[in-house]
Amino acid sequence: MQSTAMAPNSLPLHQQAWRFGVDVLTGHGQLSKLIPIALWIADALLCVLVIWKVPYTEIDWVAYMQQVSQYVSGERDYTKIEGDTGPLVYPAAHVYTYTGLYYLTDEGKNIDLAQQLFAVLYMATLALVMLCYWKAKVPPYIFPLLILSKRLHSVFVLRCFNDCFAAFFFWLSVYLFQSRLWTFGALAYSWGLGIKMSLLLVLPAVAVVLFLGRGFFGSLRLAWLMAQVQILTAIPFLSHNFYGYLGRAFELSRQFKFEWTVNWRMVGEDVFLSRPFSLVLLALHAVALLAFITTRWLRVTDRPLASLIPSFLKGKSPFTQLEEMHISGRVTPEYVMTTILSANIVGLLFARSLHYQFYAYLAWTTPYLLWRTLPHPLLVFPLWAAQEWAWNVFPSTPLSSTVAVGTMAITAIAAYVGTAEEEAVATPSTTKKKAGAKTE
Repeated sequence: MQSTAMAPNSLPLHQQAWRFGVDVLTGHGQLSKLIPIALWIADALLCVLVIWKVPYTEIDWVAYMQQVSQYVSGERDYTKIEGDTGPLVYPAAHVYTYTGLYYLTDEGKNIDLAQQLFAVLYMATLALVMLCYWKAKVPPYIFPLLILSKRLHSVFVLRCFNDCFAAFFFWLSVYLFQSRLWTFGALAYSWGLGIKMSLLLVLPAVAVVLFLGRGFFGSLRLAWLMAQVQILTAIPFLSHNFYGYLGRAFELSRQFKFEWTVNWRMVGEDVFLSRPFSLVLLALHAVALLAFITTRWLRVTDRPLASLIPSFLKGKSPFTQLEEMHISGRVTPEYVMTTILSANIVGLLFARSLHYQFYAYLAWTTPYLLWRTLPHPLLVFPLWAAQEWAWNVFPSTPLSSTVAVGTMAITAIAAYVGTAEEEAVATPSTTKKKAGAKTE
């Protein structure tokens, strides 16, 4: 019997155009690689337009510069460094980073140049995000969501928050981990953590990725390296007021103001400020992390967490060298992205208070996790739009807070449920190749 199937070039022109467009948007066409580049260029033009047309809004820049001015003048006691918005409450890498900006911008007076520098930072971060997405095999039709956030542009080029630098080093570390450059990734992550301790939210996932990718003793060496970065950057301040530095730079008991919260407006101020509410969030965060660690992130080892603990307590690796190489091969770019971004969304979901600048950590996390875990790709766009709307309502309302928390909850649940059936294995050739690169 003669086949009635039509060859691609015999299809009507409109069907050929449709098929070509679908192939490009799903990553199967020759022009697929051009989409991220075109979007990046378009966003660069948008940043220029934003700086040109939208007025700059002063929030923390002046305070940052006042604090740096005191550091430049010789002050090393953290408890004595303050600005108009209050005391210095960020680790030492923040001080060094903004000291550079202090000199580049004529002691902070040249706001136009500061905005331009932050636009460059935004574009560099966006490039890293796109590289991470591409390594994780995300189709091009998701990429427009990476450049369409009004709030994200505001955080970077209209506010000049330090979260922008922390986000840059966060994504740099993800990219380096995906590339199996464990040492450089650990250094990038530690420097970002030294700018703002918000990156503590993903520390459990970073620890798991390093443990699986680099091995037991290799991950311990990297943990010590990250600790050394924090110690070395802090020495000038620790030597003057040890406890003052720790208390200010890593102040975990800080009392948050209800008026600025984006996520918990709907619970009311009394509940928001209460200690029981804080403890409930902390407990839920711990339970969620434990669930991800035991049933998702460590699944590549084919062993339960309980069987690994005795070896940890003895200071020994729970795996043979051959097993470590095999497991390391399973730490793929997709695994790195899913693991670290899952920790990020869980941490943000149960955070006591999120301010608008925290969108720097959330905006580029959600598209990947929703695409990766939801049953239909078209569900990604309305959820992304709902999240974007919620974070652009100022001041936040009970409704916008409910939507903000709701979209994060859906994303976190999807990240857990949507990865339940995934096979945690790599092909023999991939395993062999990646295991050989375990030690960089």
